[in-house]
Amino acid sequence: MKVEMNLDNDSNNLVQAPTNGDSEKLSPSTLSSLLGSKDRDYLLCSTAAAAETDQVKISDLEGKVIGIYFSANWYPPCRNFNRVLIGVYEQLKSNGSNFEIVFVSSDEDLDAFNSYRENMPWLSIPFSDLETKKALNRKYDVESIPCLVILQPDNTKDDDTYYDGVELIYRYGVDAFPFTKEKLDELRREEKRKHDSQTVTNLLTNPERDYLLDQTITRKVPVDSLKGKTVGLYLSAQWCMPCVEFTPKLISIYQKIKQALQEKGGGEDFEIVFVSNDRDQSSFESYFGTMPWLALPFRDPTARTLAKYFDVQWIPCLIIIGPDGKTVTKQGRNLINLYQENAYPFTDAKVESLEKEMEEAAKSLPRSEYHAGHRHLLTLVSEGSGGGPFICCDCDEQGSGWAYQCLECGYEVHPRCIRAVTPQSSIEDRIQLDLSPQLRDVSHERFSADMATSPIPARNHAN
Repeated sequence: MKVEMNLDNDSNNLVQAPTNGDSEKLSPSTLSSLLGSKDRDYLLCSTAAAAETDQVKISDLEGKVIGIYFSANWYPPCRNFNRVLIGVYEQLKSNGSNFEIVFVSSDEDLDAFNSYRENMPWLSIPFSDLETKKALNRKYDVESIPCLVILQPDNTKDDDTYYDGVELIYRYGVDAFPFTKEKLDELRREEKRKHDSQTVTNLLTNPERDYLLDQTITRKVPVDSLKGKTVGLYLSAQWCMPCVEFTPKLISIYQKIKQALQEKGGGEDFEIVFVSNDRDQSSFESYFGTMPWLALPFRDPTARTLAKYFDVQWIPCLIIIGPDGKTVTKQGRNLINLYQENAYPFTDAKVESLEKEMEEAAKSLPRSEYHAGHRHLLTLVSEGSGGGPFICCDCDEQGSGWAYQCLECGYEVHPRCIRAVTPQSSIEDRIQLDLSPQLRDVSHERFSADMATSPIPARNHAN
């Protein structure tokens, strides 16, 4: 089973899960064959203790909207989504909604299953029932976790039955219920209406606040002062290692863009607004104190609204708003990594122009090179000849389009990072690198940082 989340889903695409045949109404017998076994007609209740004692008859789920939840305690994105799902579930239950969730575990052992289940307010298939869990994974073609498959009680239409519940919960929260086609169409129409009428003012203000904070945290800057500017919404947090690594780069690029616009004249301007995901006020103030731009107040409700509105599932994230108040791109971080300050103003036309410049520059590059620090010959490749998005092994920054790639081991570097050497000196440099304890320690430290996990989604390198 793959354990990954797709961050580049089109915001209008809701994934329908395969039905594997004709749909049928979720009668007690259908539910029993789906969720039970010949030896079991019950599900485990949520319990504060780990004992598998409290039970609910599967037949009691008749007439309810059911979410089959594939998840595992060992995978951080599952734990992240679990907290969101608990909030939505408890709110729906408190409203009297006929909604139930059944947990299908991919945990490694019974202790992990029990530990994970302790915080779940819903039902579970017993950890020991491997056959039912395997059958459910096969039936719904589960390729990644977390996965939430929604079943309607009157399961008679294939196109109105199974949806990617994880995306729906992240995008719409409780508003997605009861997860029918009609409800989702209504939400999409409302979403489109909001985007069509979007302005920087209605994005960043609320009835209680019409200002942002400057670096002093005490001075208030009117949101209306951003009208007519290109604005970056920077969702980030101090606890997030990828955020801490990206922020200094963003500060440098921000200052270069501001300086270039000032020298150019004409009144064009660029600003960034920090949207904090920090855990406490002191962390927010410490982190924001390193930044030269504006910020939403800590724990302002607009921060959560923006994350939901733009379907942000990972940080750091840089969303670019144009001078007209409309969204230019949600891939600001990727464009900064690829093109630095040249990415401004981040429009499709600008990106297309930069890609053409790369194509022209590549025509004069050697078809192959030996690179200092790598023993194999590197070949120039493009997206059309075996290349694609990559992380440069020399500068550790994102790359796309043209790269020098080792066809033997997959090593890749930006063309700008190539340090051409003779084959013999390449081997000697590589031996020195392998034998240097100091460099080994640095490499291990970076690997450890990149692999560090946290209770809230963070991603070191975007796709």
